[in-house]
Amino acid sequence: MFSLASRSLRLSVAGCQASRCSLATVISGSKTSKLVRERLKNDVEKMRNQFSGFRPGLVVLQVRHDSNLYISSKLKAAAEIGIEAKHIRLPSSATQEEVLQSVMAVNQNPAVHGLIVQLPLDSAHKMDTDLITNTVSSDKDVDGLSCINAGKLSRGDLSDCFIPCTPNGCMELIRQTGVSVAGKHAVVIGRSKIVGAPMRDLLLWRHATVTTCHSKTQDLPEQVGRADILVVGAGRAEMVRGEWLKVGAVVIDCGINHLPDETKASGKRVVGDVHYASANQRAGFLTPVPGGVGPMTVAMLMENTVQSAQRFLLRSQSLR
Repeated sequence: MFSLASRSLRLSVAGCQASRCSLATVISGSKTSKLVRERLKNDVEKMRNQFSGFRPGLVVLQVRHDSNLYISSKLKAAAEIGIEAKHIRLPSSATQEEVLQSVMAVNQNPAVHGLIVQLPLDSAHKMDTDLITNTVSSDKDVDGLSCINAGKLSRGDLSDCFIPCTPNGCMELIRQTGVSVAGKHAVVIGRSKIVGAPMRDLLLWRHATVTTCHSKTQDLPEQVGRADILVVGAGRAEMVRGEWLKVGAVVIDCGINHLPDETKASGKRVVGDVHYASANQRAGFLTPVPGGVGPMTVAMLMENTVQSAQRFLLRSQSLR
């Protein structure tokens, strides 16, 4: 559990809140992702014209048979941009060896430039997820989850790796604010391989001073209160309260949680890891949930796929 700060800190930030009248500027992931997709569509059209109908190829490998909203959104975005996307479904009875064989077959297919293994793997057999994601060719690892791409990111080789899509989308949203990352104090809550850890690395190599907070952090509200830029990926509904925030902070909420709500047809509502109503009173910029980081994750997957196809074409030209 994240521990709470002292009552004196609460009183202090509450006093600051009383002096703030304006609401935060909403950072729309929906609008920003649309701009990214339009740019990528133009890039793909240029490739098709220059290289005789060439199209970037993407494969989504899934171990289960039920439908998946996230996969549907990825396939829809790919079609819109002009990416040739294929959804491979393996049954839940598939063994780890069968999954690995499917991954290696895609690795060897020159028409595919991006491969993502949809997680979690819903299999009747025990799976080594790290082994499977590391079997994906680093040249096609558009999720940025392999040890090779993660290692390059941690060393600051940003131009020579694929950056995980959610952190990359967060950086794009921060850029949209016009706030310079360099020299700022950034706080990242969460240290997952998919969000927290790569987010820390990205901010660090963009010259921020970065503090990583996690489940063992003792003074979380105090740490949050120092943040010029706050990125939250803790997976706990409305955990971060507005009174914790530094006035004017950039707040990026990666959380997707569900709370009971009888007013909704589904009986629940989607909320982030940040308590939006109170954060809106203190933050300078704030992402909504939904409509914030989520659309950017899909957009950055498309960007990585197009980038992979461009690199493939450059290598092919060099060989010629």
